[in-house]
Amino acid sequence: MIRRPRSLRFQLLSRSLLILSVLLLMIGVFQYVIMAQFLYKNKASTIQSQIRTVPFPFWQQAANNPEKIDFRNPVSSLRAGGSTVAFLDADNRLQVLIQDPDETAAAPRLTDQDYKEALHPQTAPDYRIVKDERGTKHLVVLRPITARDRLIGIVQVSSKLEPLQSIVVGQLLTYVGLSVLALAAGLLTFLPILRRTLIPLSRMTETVEKINAGNLDERLPIRHEQEEIDRLSLSFNAMLERLEHSFAAEKQAKEQMRRFIADASHELRTPLTSIHGFLEVLLRGAASDPDQLRNALRSMYGESKRLNGLAEELLMLARLDQAPVMQQAEGKLSELLREMEHQLRLFAGERNVEIRIATEQTSRFDRNRMKQVVLNLFQNAVQHTDPNAGHVSVSLERQREAMVFTVEDNGAGFAEEHAVRLFDRFYRVDTARSRKQGGAGLGLSITKSIVELHGGTIAADGRPGKGARFTVRLPLA
Repeated sequence: MIRRPRSLRFQLLSRSLLILSVLLLMIGVFQYVIMAQFLYKNKASTIQSQIRTVPFPFWQQAANNPEKIDFRNPVSSLRAGGSTVAFLDADNRLQVLIQDPDETAAAPRLTDQDYKEALHPQTAPDYRIVKDERGTKHLVVLRPITARDRLIGIVQVSSKLEPLQSIVVGQLLTYVGLSVLALAAGLLTFLPILRRTLIPLSRMTETVEKINAGNLDERLPIRHEQEEIDRLSLSFNAMLERLEHSFAAEKQAKEQMRRFIADASHELRTPLTSIHGFLEVLLRGAASDPDQLRNALRSMYGESKRLNGLAEELLMLARLDQAPVMQQAEGKLSELLREMEHQLRLFAGERNVEIRIATEQTSRFDRNRMKQVVLNLFQNAVQHTDPNAGHVSVSLERQREAMVFTVEDNGAGFAEEHAVRLFDRFYRVDTARSRKQGGAGLGLSITKSIVELHGGTIAADGRPGKGARFTVRLPLA
């Protein structure tokens, strides 16, 4: 159904019919011209044949004594053709020998140039179209009559074009009628074909109209058996995939930012409240007591130290989020662990520390950043294990095309549902843990960022009361 001129269906239909109309018009014009030329040439050939059937003595008598010519037998064929026969003698006199019974005007006289051209039949035209004194068109055929290379005269046979034109016009009208019927049939045929062809596009339009920012899970069908429509559907689906991921990432980023701001505010508020309380106590007179002053200053110093550490960790995360250029160089992680062994044992205190190095493979890494990874994971293990019965195991080995660094402890561990969020900022498994033991919850986030900047991955595995294990995989050099 045609809805409006701007619709694709209307434009395809109208342009198809326009092209068909132009083609039919061109065919009609060519047919008219070719058919007219064919009829005129065929008529001229017939007249030439009729002239050749007339015996030579007849034309010789027409040139010498035209008053005594016998027209009964020799020119019966010319007489039956309904043509006007004239003879131009050597003295340039044009005499009408046979007059068309339906024609009252004199035989049309051609120009001298036409008669001169007729003397050379090989190059002369087969016929000429001329008008008589009343404007009627005639088809004129000229044929020279010679005897022993001597020109006797020129036979001129003229026939009205009206009967031939009537035939051509009749054929043209028939063609026009058939063309109109063809256009009507094309219109009736194109409509259902276009409707069926554009069904996939209509479905795509309906699907796209359903899609909005809150309904990006809609997808366009991709199997229409039409290559262009299928490619368009694939492109749309790919775009929708990107949009859906972008909206999801934006939503997740907003949620993470909201949690980050809330957690950071909470973390900063605790030491600030503590410092504010101690200052208030001092202002009320506790500053005059040396013991109370010393204890308050010691507590404020500890809280300010926590604030400074928290600010440094937040600044570190901000720098890592900007994807800084890592100063990576070839080296051995085994040598780095051996250098840090003494420092790690100091951090562990009375805890049992086991360091196992099973490979000397060279890899590329930022030395200072990897030290931070080792320290963060080791300190996390120390904080969550018993000071006396705790056990921390550090291992390094090669697995296929990766260096695997593992830190495992026998501490409190964690439930499986916490494994996904362990590396979130300010996240703690035990929210009741004291600030002194639990930290701010940024160490594992920093560790994950550093590992990912090296092109590696980090994973956590643990069970409540059975300890935890953190595994870092780094690509080889």
